[in-house]
This record gives sequence, C-alpha cells and structure tokens, in this order.
Amino acid sequence: MARVVVFAFDIKEASQIRRIRSLLQLGYDVRSLAFQRGNMNADFVPDWTNTNLGHVPNENYGKRLLALIRALWPTFRSRQNLRSADVIVARNFDLLILAWMARGLFGRRRVPIVYECLDIHRLFTRPDAIGALMRWCERRLLARVQLLIVSSPGFVEHYFVPVQGFHGDVSIIENKLWFDGATVSRPLDAPRRNARGPIILSWVGSIRCAPSLQILLQTADRMGKDVQINIHGNVHRHAIGDIDAAVESRANIRFFGPYSYPRDLEAIYAGSDLVWAQDLWQSGANSDWLLPNRMYEASWFGCPSIAVETTETGRKVAAEQLGLTISEPSADALVALLRRITRPELSALSQGILEQDDKQFELRPEAIEDALSPAFRISPANR
Repeated sequence: MARVVVFAFDIKEASQIRRIRSLLQLGYDVRSLAFQRGNMNADFVPDWTNTNLGHVPNENYGKRLLALIRALWPTFRSRQNLRSADVIVARNFDLLILAWMARGLFGRRRVPIVYECLDIHRLFTRPDAIGALMRWCERRLLARVQLLIVSSPGFVEHYFVPVQGFHGDVSIIENKLWFDGATVSRPLDAPRRNARGPIILSWVGSIRCAPSLQILLQTADRMGKDVQINIHGNVHRHAIGDIDAAVESRANIRFFGPYSYPRDLEAIYAGSDLVWAQDLWQSGANSDWLLPNRMYEASWFGCPSIAVETTETGRKVAAEQLGLTISEPSADALVALLRRITRPELSALSQGILEQDDKQFELRPEAIEDALSPAFRISPANR
C-alpha cells in the first residue's frame, strides 16, 4: 500500500478533510502533519494518523512564520512517517517550505513532492520588493517539486507559466463536489418557481469576500422586496468583519450560518433561484483566476450561477451554460440582471444544467488518482 504524507494548512477545514478522505478511499495509507486555524469544524477529530503542528493565525505573517518554525519539532517527532513516504503532498506555500525541509533533513530527497496550490496569495502578486522576494522563494522551491496541482487552469495560464516560468508537470483538480461515499441525487427537473415572490439569490460556502458582501447589501437596498438574499456558510471574520448588524438591519437578507456538507446542500440550492459564485477578494489576480466550489455545488442541483464575465469563473459559466454573467462586479450590473431575467428563463437554464453529465460537477476517485500519477511514476517505490 502506497503511503502519502500530507502537509496540511488546517486539519479542520472542509476541503482539506475531503481531500484526505478521497486519498483514503483510493486505498492509500495517508498520514498528515497539519496546522489548525479555527475557522470551522471546531469539534472535528481526524480518523487517520495526524501529527498536530499547532495553531496558526489567519493573515498574521509574523506569527505564521513563528508557527512554521515551531512546527519543526513535531515534524521531527513524526520522522518515521516521512521516512516511509512514497509521495509527499504540501497544500500551500507555508507547508511546501516545511515539506521540503523535512524531506532533506530525514534523508528522503528522492521522494517526490507535490505542491498543491489552492490560491495565489496576494503576497505573491504584489509589485513591490516583498512580492519579488516571495516570488523568488517560490520559484526556488518550484524547481524542487515533481508535480504542481492547481484547481483552475487560470492559475497556470496567468501566473505559474508567465510569471514563475514553471514548465514542469501540472495536474488540475477542480473544486468539484466530493461526497465521501454518500449518495446525493440530482433533481431530474428544474424547480417550480414562485412567479410572485422575490428572486432568491444565495451566497454559499466560505464567506470571506468583503467586496461581494457590499455588492449584495447594495443590491438588497435597491431591490427591496423584489429580492431575497440568503447567506449560508462559515464567516471568516478576519477578512469580512462583523456582518451581523448589516444583515439584521435588512429584512430581505438572512444569514443561516454553517451548514452540514453534503447533507444540507440539496435544501440550500432547492431554496435558491440563483447563486452568487464570483469571488472578488483579490480582484485582478487570484479572484480572477480561480474556479469556486460553490459553482459546482449549485450546478449539481440545477441552480444557475452568477459571475463576472471577464474572470475565469465567468468564462466557464458562459462557455458551459452554467448560469449568467455580468459585465462588471457592481450592484448596478447585478440589479440590472436580476430585473431583466424572467422565471421561464431561469427554469430553462436550470433544466439545461441538470441535463449535463454528473462528472462535470462531481470529483471522482479516478480523477484524483490520475492527477497524482506523475508523482507516483517517479516515486522510489516504483524504481
């Protein structure tokens, strides 16, 4: 049984949990070394072998550096897991540094490292000396990894090739749904929409994008009873602040808080006419290049997405007929779209999405296995 050692940025984060469980389902012996951030799933305890690297704060880069240094000791204590690894996966740049150091210190330089880049952090796109230093550091480590995994082709097209000059092996694992063995059926027909009620626009997932919140608040103020905005998910208050007062002062916005994945997804999207899919947190860079999980979730249940046409998300929504696009990220553009769209048009769009193949939106085990195959081909276990 091949052993995969995962260096994880947050053992309690939902996508991280799903990825490790997907590797377990494929039959790999998975061990993790992971930080905790405290953004979600406070009571979660991993049911696989995990080495706790300690707590790391959001956005505080000085403390993150200290946490990385402190993590060397628990990493050393876990050296037997590393010495028996066939492949090492590092999920973000912090963990890539730690994984590279550990591989060298414990005499495992021939074990391939997979760098899984979930986002291009704004530190790497800064035009100043700090940005230049961060890009230089990343380039040095990119030359030492055997496989790069990204969730969107936009990251490769706009950053890793033209900016970092990376021409090594790349795999793409899109942020599709992973049901972890659960059976989640797709509706056969588009939902019957209330012709007289407000359009229900939902924002689902990690609630961390302050510009998106402002657009939705302005849209609620301008449309009044003609729109109902529902917010479902974990709020990253370090990024978005306290949204409670803003929501409480508006009768046409409801905040439902965290939800259970995948159990609650059907009810959330069945109760939505549209979903706000666009990330604007780092416009001009990461947000323009990513493909968000909520777009795949919404499509699975036949709920059309709204995105900005000039972004990677908007281009995919338009090309694959997964929803509607607006020309710019503004309340003006969103309000104009919501006032223009008709119920029959929404129903037709939903039906078209539901008729698309399930594999467009669901991550299958074989896709993950294929994505990792370049690393396993050069693993010492296969020599």
